[in-house]
Amino acid sequence: MNRFHVHLNVQDLPASIRFYRALFAAEPTVVKPDYAKWMLEDPRINFAISNTGRAPGIDHLGLQAEDTEGLRALGQRLDAAGGSVVPEEATICCYATSDKAWTEDPQGTRWETFHTFGDATTYHAGDAACATDGARCTPDPHAMPTMPAQGTSCCAPRSGCC
Repeated sequence: MNRFHVHLNVQDLPASIRFYRALFAAEPTVVKPDYAKWMLEDPRINFAISNTGRAPGIDHLGLQAEDTEGLRALGQRLDAAGGSVVPEEATICCYATSDKAWTEDPQGTRWETFHTFGDATTYHAGDAACATDGARCTPDPHAMPTMPAQGTSCCAPRSGCC
């Protein structure tokens, strides 16, 4: 079963943690100096907040797959929806290591599909050569000059990157 994902940018992380802790009646499952996440079962959602310098509001929406096959199925759905799809393999973002695919809806809202398979010690990999911009971990599909070939990644693990 997939899990809906919402990532908000916030100005005051401690105040936002207090608010969402009360709203969800649950402690966050991850708390870092610039990030917090709740993995809720009712509703089934991965809700994350961060204060990494972006304007407050919705950063992106997404669907979290439980496994690689689920991510592959979500990727097929992204392809069917149209638009550019930006894959990322073994990328570090939000203190996690994940395989991902990104796109934008017709209004420009960024959508992420991902399968997380490990923890990371940093919010992002921080390499300017990567598809992600570091501060927000979300690539701009329109900024990508070309899509990578099938089976490759715009930000696959390599020396000094992601």
